[in-house]
Amino acid sequence: MTNTADPFEVPEQVRAFAEKGIAQARDNYAKFKEAAQDGNGAVEAVFSAASKGAHAYSTKLLGFGQANTSAGFDFLQELVGAKSLSDVTEVWSNHARKQFGTFAAQAKELSELAQEIAVETAEPIRTGASKLFQSAA
Repeated sequence: MTNTADPFEVPEQVRAFAEKGIAQARDNYAKFKEAAQDGNGAVEAVFSAASKGAHAYSTKLLGFGQANTSAGFDFLQELVGAKSLSDVTEVWSNHARKQFGTFAAQAKELSELAQEIAVETAEPIRTGASKLFQSAA
């Protein structure tokens, strides 16, 4: 008995199966690579948004600090100029009332800014997750 088939010849079915497997592996790798690049882009976007937000928040705090310091100096100047105990009491209570309103407004503004920063920072994560789940579907 002689075998006419080449002992190193791969049957057509095995070759087709292997080629299909390689094509699927390449496709999966391309999807993985794209998802990884999108993920890196999302991480960069998160850090960028967080950095911008931190800058905006610190700038706002610095502005509030300057305004409050100026108000404190103005208060001290008025206090020094008071002529009587009733003037001192009036200057003190006016300053306290103004500062209470100012602090409340500043706290509200900082709270709104922090919420805005949180939303802007989370947006790239939400967008990236949405893309990931859409491509998986």
